[in-house]
Amino acid sequence: MTKPLLILIAGPYRSGTGDDPALMARNLSRLEEAAWPIFRSGHVPMIGEWVALPVLRGAGAEDPTDPAAEGILYPTAQRLLQHCDAVLRLPGESTGADEDVRIARERGLPVYERIEDIPGYRAA
Repeated sequence: MTKPLLILIAGPYRSGTGDDPALMARNLSRLEEAAWPIFRSGHVPMIGEWVALPVLRGAGAEDPTDPAAEGILYPTAQRLLQHCDAVLRLPGESTGADEDVRIARERGLPVYERIEDIPGYRAA
């Protein structure tokens, strides 16, 4: 078994939703679908919204469309990337996920585009 990696799951959250809460929730569910396979493979999954959304609520914002979100959502992912060992980039247009990939590559972190490519991958 390889050393457990902290893997940031990057993909669309708000992009393409027209700020519809149901569509954002659906996108978060899609991101979360990758969490179990990553964990099952011996690693720790991380999604920026798992951290950013409670921080946003703590700042008094009701949802990700609040103007405060701009100073919390992307910066949270950037801070998380200082601790992550890799990124899993899921399909779909997303400026934030593209920025996560750019930062990861700049830092020399591996970027995976398929769960199956993660070291130690174990199928269900």
